Formats: sequence, C-alpha cells, structure tokens
Amino acid sequence: QVQLVESGGGLVQAGGSLRLSCAASGRTYRSVTMAWFRQAPGKEREFVATISWSGSSTYYADSVKGRFTISRDNAKNTVYLQMNSLQPADTAVYYCASRQGGVTATAPEFSSWGPGTQVTVSS
Repeated sequence: QVQLVESGGGLVQAGGSLRLSCAASGRTYRSVTMAWFRQAPGKEREFVATISWSGSSTYYADSVKGRFTISRDNAKNTVYLQMNSLQPADTAVYYCASRQGGVTATAPEFSSWGPGTQVTVSS
C-alpha cells in the first residue's frame, strides 16, 4: 500500500557526510513509523535508526549513535538520514521501511520497503 524510494547514496571519503532521503507515496497514514536499515555484502540486514510518526521518538543503533540523525517531514512524506563522520564500516545498501504501529528495531515488523540506495565509504 505504501511505496518507498530512497535517494542520496553515493561514494564518499572517510570522515565525510551524506544525507539520504526516502519518499513515500501511495496509501500513507499519519501514524506510520519509519526506519532505516542497512545490509553489507555477506551480512544480515541490520537496524540503523527509527522515528515515530510525530518525530518525537527516535532510536539509533549503537554503531551510529552520535553520527547519524533521522528526521522526517510529514508534509513532504519524506524521511531523512543525515550521516556524518562516515567510515568504511558504514558501506552498505541502505533501505528505508515503514509500518503501522509503534517504534521498533525489528525488520520483520516493517511491512513496506524501498529498493535501497548504495553508500560506499572509501578509506
């Protein structure tokens, strides 16, 4: 019911920054919780950050806390991930996801996913 498309990925040197965007379309609801996950080759998909529909609640994986910031603009149906101090370990395909319900870091609880955007951090 909800279509998600990520953008903003690319190649950046270690220590640099990128901002990812995720645009939602289709049947959207005000109560939708959004999140970012990432997956590197040969590894399982891992949680990055999540945000409640109002933006009042945000949670981050320990590996990105203090470096990444999730935000959303409901008027634009868009969620963002500002990534600072990027390191090679951050290299992965980044996916945005949505669900009806509260904040969670568990991937199977999200019902809609974007196709992903590649982030590559060089040393």
